Amino acid sequence: MLWVLAAVAVFVVLLVLPGENAPLPVLIILPIVIVLLLVTALLAFRRVRAIGYILREDDLLFRRGIMFERVIAVPYGRLQMVDVTRGPLLRALGLATLKFVTASAATGVNLPGLRFEDAEALRDRLVELAETRRSGL
Repeated sequence: MLWVLAAVAVFVVLLVLPGENAPLPVLIILPIVIVLLLVTALLAFRRVRAIGYILREDDLLFRRGIMFERVIAVPYGRLQMVDVTRGPLLRALGLATLKFVTASAATGVNLPGLRFEDAEALRDRLVELAETRRSGL
């Protein structure tokens, strides 16, 4: 996301520079910035569709990834914390990100772009399931 903001900043600077006196690097960077912005815009919808989850009987199955798909099964009894986070942009759009914490550092699961009401309901449901299925504690 940060490189997209940097590309937009470079693009704005390039628009301000005069076209006839523009140095050669500017003429090379401008098409690259345009291509990067177009590719990012085209892949945004695919990235959103590449994230999914399903609540199964004993665990939460989470999937993400376009080229390299990652599927994680998180047993309800292993959930230590379920967190709903919202930045200023997500608050303005009525969205939230649901984050799960387990004992394993490799199991970092985030569900971005959920409606705020859905994220809160899912958090409450997962906490309820985790409390009934605590394992090894």
